Amino acid sequence: MAAAGHLMLLSCVLLHALLANPAEGMVRVALTKRPVDEVDGPVVAGEDAQRLLAWRHGLVYNADVVPTKGAESHVVALKNHLNAQYYGEVGVGTPPQNFTVIFDTGSADFWVPSSKCFLSIGCYLHASYKASKSTTYKKNGKRVALRYGTGAISGYLSQDNVQVGGVVVKNQDFIEATREPSITFMFRKFDGILGLGFKEIARGGVEPVWYNMVNQHLVGSPVFSFWFNRHAGEGQGGEIVFGGIDPKHHKEEHEYVPVTKKGYWQFDMGDVLIGGKSTGLCTSRCAAIADSGTSLLVGPTAIITQINEKIGAPGIFSQECKEVASQYGQRILDLLLNEIDPTKICPSVGLCTHSGTQGVSFGIRTVVDDETGRSNDAMCHVCEMAVMWAKNQLAQDQTRDLILKYINTLCGYIPSPMGESSVDCKRLASMPDVTFSIGGKKFALTPEQYILKIGEGDATKCISGFVAMDIPPPRGPIWILGDIFMGAYHTVFDYGKMKVGFAKAA
Repeated sequence: MAAAGHLMLLSCVLLHALLANPAEGMVRVALTKRPVDEVDGPVVAGEDAQRLLAWRHGLVYNADVVPTKGAESHVVALKNHLNAQYYGEVGVGTPPQNFTVIFDTGSADFWVPSSKCFLSIGCYLHASYKASKSTTYKKNGKRVALRYGTGAISGYLSQDNVQVGGVVVKNQDFIEATREPSITFMFRKFDGILGLGFKEIARGGVEPVWYNMVNQHLVGSPVFSFWFNRHAGEGQGGEIVFGGIDPKHHKEEHEYVPVTKKGYWQFDMGDVLIGGKSTGLCTSRCAAIADSGTSLLVGPTAIITQINEKIGAPGIFSQECKEVASQYGQRILDLLLNEIDPTKICPSVGLCTHSGTQGVSFGIRTVVDDETGRSNDAMCHVCEMAVMWAKNQLAQDQTRDLILKYINTLCGYIPSPMGESSVDCKRLASMPDVTFSIGGKKFALTPEQYILKIGEGDATKCISGFVAMDIPPPRGPIWILGDIFMGAYHTVFDYGKMKVGFAKAA
């Protein structure tokens, strides 16, 4: 989720569509399209505070779907902005009260605005749930608060029936939001969020909607899958299929990896390659999360900086980085050549006060300002990155002078904390592929896939799909593979076998 003025803050209009199932026991969420330049306001959505994801819920997809013959259909139409985010309609209560929601694999709570929300302007700008209008409403009243990357909501639990496509989930606990103080929620184009993550991250011990779909035997298999058409102006936009996989949505067999930590759909991944060359940090292991509620690709600063340099995405000027390169670069190289443990190098040169943490994830440390006012924490941060960059260049048999020059160059490409990075649209053809190692396969993204275009003709603006965020051990280093990745690779969330699968999207 991003602040106003950032790329991710976009919106669009919901289209309703009903489809027939290709197979019994499947519930489909259809995606409908709208031209990518129809931007009329910010879109933000939710996420657990522990993840601190500032880049969620930005760009949404739309596409018409033609009904097909077959078993009874259950479909919800979703919305699309710039090929990077998806939301649709559900019904709450009897008769159903319709709400536009984010279908979010990065959270587990389901909330919609309450008619009892009197003090937040955002509630007046969106549909609100009226308990008195539902014959199946049951009171709970337990207070709940949720905090997201750029805002928060609070309210209380209620229980009612929830319609997802053509199936009705009975006695579903959900949150009636009575306070939405953030300006980002005020201008969003969706009403609420329906989380598809694990119940371990749900508030108040609530059983998530997906769990109840399985427990109430509303789907044929404990699996759901996402397919997003990345050609925003062409044909059908995609589908979420609850209860199985549509073979028309992928071109090859899926590569599956086990879920390593229940909560988010988290798994282990390996190296990240730029133009076929290792970036170093994830060669042993990085964690990753498949997240339909994150618009872009979120990764460690040390890798995003290397990507920025290759694609020409300007960063911020870092005096600390330049100082580390000029004053400590030779010493860092000497220690690496003497096979000193890389995690011990920055403490040994006096730039880190801790014992070092593998992965350039920058765990919690005491921040002490020196006499110049610079943060020792910042110096430690860039030192750890410089060690990783130097180690990786040594592995590629680069000379000492070229390594020091490379580190100094990277100092000009450290990602801005504001997140958004523009690139020259004319350079796309010369930009490298960025490849993720997952399981036993390589999953490459081309520049056309990881660069987002806004506008048309001479007014076209190109935005990098990569943003930086550092998560400390033991959870990090971590990648958030959002809708850019899931658009290129059909994604299966197998709840029954606790695994995630990826295959080239059709």
